Amino acid sequence: MINTYGIGIPTYYDHINVENSQIQPSTVHCMNTGLQWYFQRYLLQRIISVYKWKLPENWAENYFTYVLYCWGYISVFETDKFGVIPQGCGLMGYDVMYQPTHAVISNPLLTGILQPRIGRECTIIKLQPDWGGVMDIVNFFADLLALCAEGVGMNLVNTKLSYVFFAEDKGAAESFKKMYDDVASGKTAVVIDKTLRNEDGSLNWEMFNQDLKSAYITPDILCDMRKIVEMFDTKIGIPNANTDKRERLNTDEVNANNVDTVSLADLWLNELKKGCDATRKLFGIDIDVEYRFKEVEDIVTDTHDNADVIQMKPDKGGVA
Repeated sequence: MINTYGIGIPTYYDHINVENSQIQPSTVHCMNTGLQWYFQRYLLQRIISVYKWKLPENWAENYFTYVLYCWGYISVFETDKFGVIPQGCGLMGYDVMYQPTHAVISNPLLTGILQPRIGRECTIIKLQPDWGGVMDIVNFFADLLALCAEGVGMNLVNTKLSYVFFAEDKGAAESFKKMYDDVASGKTAVVIDKTLRNEDGSLNWEMFNQDLKSAYITPDILCDMRKIVEMFDTKIGIPNANTDKRERLNTDEVNANNVDTVSLADLWLNELKKGCDATRKLFGIDIDVEYRFKEVEDIVTDTHDNADVIQMKPDKGGVA
């Protein structure tokens, strides 16, 4: 079967295997991989924080959540030795709706490679309708934040007060270095040799960059980083101050932002609840998921109740 990746909707479940988990969106990537990993870890935890899970006591929540969010789905099945457990899995087969029919599970503590039938011998809890994980979203925003952080570090170094000294010989150069070290270290009185002045008595050095204020863009970059985090929060369902908005907001703008904030999170929650319902029905275990913070649930409820009156109104001269 040929899958035309990137064309049309992800009709086939294996869309996740190539498109969503392995490939990052095309963008400028941060050269400092460690810095990107830092923001990747931070943003992934923010996504995980949106929902609160109720899981069986013998399940490791960190294993369950990280497999689910990074891979996009996780299987639940029953074993003789460990009881009902979650496991990361592959997928195989397809039915008439091109949905997977079997999970493929491999674990050193389990005998052989298991291929339970989905819906009969196992269930699949998935995050998104296209079986995708969140790492494409996480990596995109992590790259942007890492690039900003690099810019902050470089700007702080480049805007330090710098001087250029003109020395006639090595001895004079060392004297200048000693003088600058003493001044930079905070000494209240620094004594220098008068021979370090020019013949006319003028100073033998000058500032390398005199317009430090115009070159200092760190506050702007930090502001942009805050906006990027707010964009990320809006996408994944975390209410935010929306500081990029104008000072005065009308009701329609607030409602529209609320819809934007919870639309994807509510879609994900519906998919997760379907998996929890199927798992409870098949295995009789106590498993459920809900929004972690009441504020998010209130926004969702409010948005649903006012869905028929929420309208986007253009600014004057704008296009609806």
